[in-house]
Amino acid sequence: MALLITDECINCDVCEPECPNGAISQGEEIYVIDHNLCTECVGHYETSQCVEVCPVDCIPMNPDHEETKEELLEKYNRIVSETA
Repeated sequence: MALLITDECINCDVCEPECPNGAISQGEEIYVIDHNLCTECVGHYETSQCVEVCPVDCIPMNPDHEETKEELLEKYNRIVSETA
């Protein structure tokens, strides 16, 4: 399942540089996560780095984009092969 940033985001800028897939970017009002690039850090880290650094706990799972660990790993492999 991809992650999402809620409207509780305070635009502190700490999550964007932590994303190894470049899935986080500044939206119109708050940061947003591209579910096509979010692997919850599967393939990179044991935990989602944006969630780890978020000071306001505004990055839950996105219920509209449920994925298994296997699907997230497949997405990671696709992203890595496209950037290689």
